[in-house]
Amino acid sequence: MHTPTPLSRLRASVRALGLAVATPTEGGTPPLARAASPWLRRLPYVVAFGFVATLLPVTVTVLVDDYEVNGAVAGALATAQTVPLLLAVARPLQAWWIVITADVVGALFLLGADGVAGRPWPWTPMIVVGYLALMVAVGLREPRRTLLGVWLTTGAAGFVYELVRPDRSDGIQLLLFVLSGAVLLLAASLRERGDAQRRLVEQETISEAERARRTLLEERARIARELHDVVAHHMSVITVQADSAPYRIEGLPEAAREEFSTIAASARESLAEMRRLLAVLRSEGAEGERAPQPGLERVQQLVEATVRAGVPAELSMPAGLGPVPPAVDLSAYRIVQEALANVVRHAPGAPTRVSVSADDGRLTVLVVNGPSEEGGSPLETSGTGHGLVGMRERVRLTGGTLDTGPLPGGGFRVAARLPLALAPAPEEPA
Repeated sequence: MHTPTPLSRLRASVRALGLAVATPTEGGTPPLARAASPWLRRLPYVVAFGFVATLLPVTVTVLVDDYEVNGAVAGALATAQTVPLLLAVARPLQAWWIVITADVVGALFLLGADGVAGRPWPWTPMIVVGYLALMVAVGLREPRRTLLGVWLTTGAAGFVYELVRPDRSDGIQLLLFVLSGAVLLLAASLRERGDAQRRLVEQETISEAERARRTLLEERARIARELHDVVAHHMSVITVQADSAPYRIEGLPEAAREEFSTIAASARESLAEMRRLLAVLRSEGAEGERAPQPGLERVQQLVEATVRAGVPAELSMPAGLGPVPPAVDLSAYRIVQEALANVVRHAPGAPTRVSVSADDGRLTVLVVNGPSEEGGSPLETSGTGHGLVGMRERVRLTGGTLDTGPLPGGGFRVAARLPLALAPAPEEPA
């Protein structure tokens, strides 16, 4: 296992710092607030405090000893010119307004000070250092138009004092104007580079999602082709054989002819439903499902088909259920269909009761079967359980509830409650 060297760890820390600095943040949030490392999140405050702790006493000392400013005035000016650097960590533009005002007022006080002759004016060296640090914070947070206004205001203030007392000017206002512009440009470029990288990552994430979606659609199309190749042919063969049996086999009783006719009709219906499923799988969304979907009006047909399969089933459903949402209508039909199919497969000959009712704004679907006459069990281990999983998924999508399980005396119960008024889907965040 490779052990990282101190140099490699240092390089990794520098890269992490650069990435964190270049990551844009919202107003009122420190520049490194999204950094993973706790010490990186605290770093802006440490740096700002370091500048304040250094510049504040130095400014007071220089103003009092060199510029011969009153101690109280020097303390007030030094505080107003340096302490806002702490505010600049989260709100640099507000801090700049305080600092530029304090610098302009300080230049007026120095104009009448006894020790200003021969010394930098209107800006002191401490002002230049603190102002450049402030420009870094402003450049990393504010848009280009704001940065241009800050820079021009800085130059205008120095130019006005140049006009007022050209004899005391030593070019420090021009130096601050040039340096502040360079720092603002560098910080803005770093911020915009980080913003561009963030947008690139977002675009790559979107592209990855699109690739995953395209892969899913391709897989759905592949499944559709396989279903067609494997199932459609056999279903068609069953249909043809059932239709032609009365003509190929002589002497069939009438009951056998009706049974073959029923088999052919069921096979054609299954083939039609499978083709509708293939249309959905081949499309990009549910809009591909154009054929009318079955609903509660066809539950009677399901029960009759179950009776013909040898299961004594009965249906209890009022004539008028009122308006039922299409999604609930289809889900209710599929639940009854799957429940009856499970009875035929796992409890042949078991008496079965299907009940559909509506009350209190909910549709109740109940399918209960007794013990199998052939000793089968609705919970036999040969089943995959996919039918119950599909029921639960349909119920979940409509916002309903599903209760399934064996009965104490044998048999099985499927009870679903579906809302008759579907809640609107939640809007995605912009």
